[in-house]
Amino acid sequence: MILKSIEAVAERNAGAMALRFEDKAFTYDGLVREVNRIANVLRAKGVTNTSTLAVYCENSSDIMVLYYAMAKLGGTFVPVNAGLSSPEVAYILDHAQARILVTDEKLTANAVEAAKGLDCQVFQAKDFFAATPVLEAIHPEEPADDQFLIIYTSGSTGVPKAVLFDQQSEVAGNQSLIDMWQITAVDKMLVALPLGFLYGLSTASATGLQAGCEVIVLRRFRPQDTLEAFIKHGITIFQGVPTMFSMMLEYADQNDLTFDLSGVRLLISAGAPLPSELRQRFTARFGAQIQDYYALTEVRPVFGKFAADSEPVPFGAIGKASPGVEVKVVDGSGNPLPPNVTGEILVRAPATTLGYLNAPTVTESAFVDGYFCTGDLGHYDNQGYFYLTGRIKDIIIRGGANIAPAEVEGVLLTHPAVQSTGVVGVADQKFGELPVAFYVTRTNLPIDTEELTAHCRATLADFKVPAHFIHLDDIPLGNTGKIDKKALLSLWKESTYGR
Repeated sequence: MILKSIEAVAERNAGAMALRFEDKAFTYDGLVREVNRIANVLRAKGVTNTSTLAVYCENSSDIMVLYYAMAKLGGTFVPVNAGLSSPEVAYILDHAQARILVTDEKLTANAVEAAKGLDCQVFQAKDFFAATPVLEAIHPEEPADDQFLIIYTSGSTGVPKAVLFDQQSEVAGNQSLIDMWQITAVDKMLVALPLGFLYGLSTASATGLQAGCEVIVLRRFRPQDTLEAFIKHGITIFQGVPTMFSMMLEYADQNDLTFDLSGVRLLISAGAPLPSELRQRFTARFGAQIQDYYALTEVRPVFGKFAADSEPVPFGAIGKASPGVEVKVVDGSGNPLPPNVTGEILVRAPATTLGYLNAPTVTESAFVDGYFCTGDLGHYDNQGYFYLTGRIKDIIIRGGANIAPAEVEGVLLTHPAVQSTGVVGVADQKFGELPVAFYVTRTNLPIDTEELTAHCRATLADFKVPAHFIHLDDIPLGNTGKIDKKALLSLWKESTYGR
């Protein structure tokens, strides 16, 4: 089903440019041929509609080819965040039962270490693609397994949650975005988001290709490269997290550079709250306005601005419900609330997860009458605009990436000198939030910060490592005996760091 979305574009306009990455360029006809070639190679290696393939790479066109090839074979595709450590990747490979892991030269050592002891073959993407012959046989598309896509995201318990989607929901989610943003074949979309996240893989890249526009993928986000790509390729659509827009602004300000982005019709920000000051400064510097967009890994799209709507989004609002989205705002008892009354947001979207892999209890608790419980608080006004006011879930969002405090706390507690610890998210102008760890030692003496940082980095991805470690004589506890996170935040504000 997913492959048919780009095959349809190839039938209409075979020679249209589809995908660019560094020195590689595919027309839509060429992309379909490459997908069929790699599908045949995978089939020759024993991949079927019951197989699971994982990809652990920096951004490249190979990731998108493998995404469509696994869709053709009807198997399961698992994109892995390139910033994860070997132990984190090993958990994903084992939990998803991935039998093939495709990696790149930079991450090969990590990949081999992660696959050690598992029934999983590791291939370098460059050899996997370049060394295989062109196979002429084009087999029919296989019946798709219900599990097409597994996205691993941080859960509040510290154990990564495996979010499941089928091919139908991927296509439906993309189409809702295409309709809302009116993406057409004349658009050019720049992707600097990691393809190991759903935002970069589906919301950006796959949506752009399904719409028939030209998609330009960057290996990684760098402010200079991204700004130069806007001009070089005549970009009309770009999606990012607030940190990316902040870094581009900082780069241009510090180097006194001017980039005219007034031709970019859609600058989309999601993943974390967008500060109004950043929005205003970005527009003043680049001549283009950033729009808010809201979704979760489990449900997309949810809220945004319709391209056909000439009315500006009211201050503080995130937008209106996307095409095909159903929303409820409920109180603590699950009763629907009227306009302008804050409650939890429940949503059913075109791309709604099938649930969590190997976690039936968690899946059941995530839904109420078919609506996903977002854990976000908000309200809507009489014009149908939605406003987000807070989060119920204990998740830190750093530059658009989710961090589970419980996971970081668990790693810190493996240090032989750490008695107890509590991790909270604190406001940061550049990243939105940063993790900060408070800890008590068995000796009542502080531990060198570099030692704690190194201890965390041995297990966690860099973005999960606390930005600060603060030693306490005692961790504050609430009435139930649990760590009082509000008290920790107050201690942060009183500290020399938080002032």
